[in-house]
Amino acid sequence: MAERILVEPDLKFIKDLGILGGDDLKKCYQCATCSVACPISPDNKPFPRKEMIASSWGLKDKVVKSADPWLCHNCGDCSTRCPRKAKPADVLAAIRAQAIVEYSRPRWLAEAVNDPKKLPILIAIPVALFLVVGSITGLLNFKPDLSGGIAHYKFFSTWLVDMHMVPAMLFAVTVLALGLKRFVGDIHQNALAEGKTDQQTIEVAGFVQAVIRVIPTILTHKKFSECTENKDRYIAHFLTFWSFVGLFIVTSVIFLVLYGSYLLPTGPLHGPWAQINPIKWLANISGIALIVGTGMMIKSRLNKPDQKSAYKDWFLIGIAFGLGLTGMLTELTRIAGWAPVTFAMYFLHLICIFFLIAYLPFTKLAHLAYRTAAMVYSEYAGRKFVK
Repeated sequence: MAERILVEPDLKFIKDLGILGGDDLKKCYQCATCSVACPISPDNKPFPRKEMIASSWGLKDKVVKSADPWLCHNCGDCSTRCPRKAKPADVLAAIRAQAIVEYSRPRWLAEAVNDPKKLPILIAIPVALFLVVGSITGLLNFKPDLSGGIAHYKFFSTWLVDMHMVPAMLFAVTVLALGLKRFVGDIHQNALAEGKTDQQTIEVAGFVQAVIRVIPTILTHKKFSECTENKDRYIAHFLTFWSFVGLFIVTSVIFLVLYGSYLLPTGPLHGPWAQINPIKWLANISGIALIVGTGMMIKSRLNKPDQKSAYKDWFLIGIAFGLGLTGMLTELTRIAGWAPVTFAMYFLHLICIFFLIAYLPFTKLAHLAYRTAAMVYSEYAGRKFVK
């Protein structure tokens, strides 16, 4: 007699996927065109057909606690070829967004980031923090001394910046680390249950070796270039990715130099740095790359109305584009000598930075961590990408 299995669909999960961009899920009639069309799907239990089945039935744990939705790079090949216009790429994107909510703590903040009605509150948090703390401590000076030239630290003290950004960074790293720990544990248990691996525990040495093998693929964005649809996404994501790398290097160097210089007899070395300084070059190049990359993303989404762009997509692109634009305008208006304008731009720039750091574990940018973990685990478990 065949085994009887009781299926208990999670109807809220299906509804949440619709809100996050997967509202065409129910159009799927399981022809498997999507799995055949995908150029990067593993040949061992390929996606996204099985994810479409599980999602349609509301089997949340089957997809949220799985590495496979993260192996998808949302190139759109499957959606373009779907005869029912079920848009599997959008469904997998919605699954990934839901997974971020599931693994992030506090959950209410993760849900707020995906809710456009909560955007004013999210903006008010850094604005209130900067103004209240700055006023109480006296580190925010609305009438700075400009006799020695315009310098942003005279308006908004470096100490005031870092007393907000450093805790925000530690918060984001902690949230991501705890989320990734739960995520990797769950996908391993899922893989065990589905027979994808027979190892009861993850071998640390083997996992580290998998990290080393996957890093070149991530750095070169190789999988983006293998897709046949939306190839322009490769350049946009490549520029954006490396712009963040460059800006991270710039920020780290400036942070170390500034606080290291407090030990010097001459005192702290505040900015602005000379335009001929290599770090300044890297900052400007990275800033321009960020504006161009995110600008290409915005143009691509506006020119393809048949492809779903949910609020979560615009939220991240808006932050990244705003970060690059306010950063460049802050520098240009300082050089032009427009003190009130450059101080206003600097304040907006700081809000964008706080947004990016503090809300990172809850936005689409968390893909960088979760997708990396999924790709590494897939490599570790022997489920190779199609070459």
